[in-house]
Amino acid sequence: MTDPVHERRPWGEFRVLADSASFRVKRIDVRPGQRLSYQRHQRRAEHWMVVEGRARVTLEGVEHDLVAGQAIDIPLRAWHRIACTSDVPLVFIEIQTGSYFGEDDIERRSDDYGRASSS
Repeated sequence: MTDPVHERRPWGEFRVLADSASFRVKRIDVRPGQRLSYQRHQRRAEHWMVVEGRARVTLEGVEHDLVAGQAIDIPLRAWHRIACTSDVPLVFIEIQTGSYFGEDDIERRSDDYGRASSS
């Protein structure tokens, strides 16, 4: 049975730290050399704060390199992805705001693990 607070994914894992009707907070761990889908959400925006490791964030086709202590905002409906570019796991805190936080609000344009919903 899947624990709703902790999920493993091909790229690493995440834990839900706080959940309410108006926001959700996650700790996301990405293994070295791995990255999440290039995706967007219709019903939520996100704020990412890197706390360990290094990240390369692609936001609407533009790459941003972040280190611990740096953050980036992901607007509603913006295409985005994050990759671990360090030899140690990337750990970041994701704060979601919007009207819905379900994992089914993910439209994948590109995915290293064969989960893309569009090309």
